[in-house]
Amino acid sequence: MLPGTIGLVMATEAIKLLLGVGRPLVGRLLMYDAMRMEFRELKVNRDQHCPICGENPTITELISDYVAYCEIGHAEELATAAD
Repeated sequence: MLPGTIGLVMATEAIKLLLGVGRPLVGRLLMYDAMRMEFRELKVNRDQHCPICGENPTITELISDYVAYCEIGHAEELATAAD
């Protein structure tokens, strides 16, 4: 049930952002305690030195070569060597 509850919250947030309606969780962290059936909300401040969303971002695009970045080929070599 937990993945369903969190999935529903995520889907709701995506719809709000796509349609530009409601109050999205931007700048807020939603915490869910399934055992107590409680939601808590915390304010999250933006980090001015963040390399993505800070004042002077250094990361401005997605990684174009995920295979090289994740070293997938290296992991396959290790798996072959173990056989």
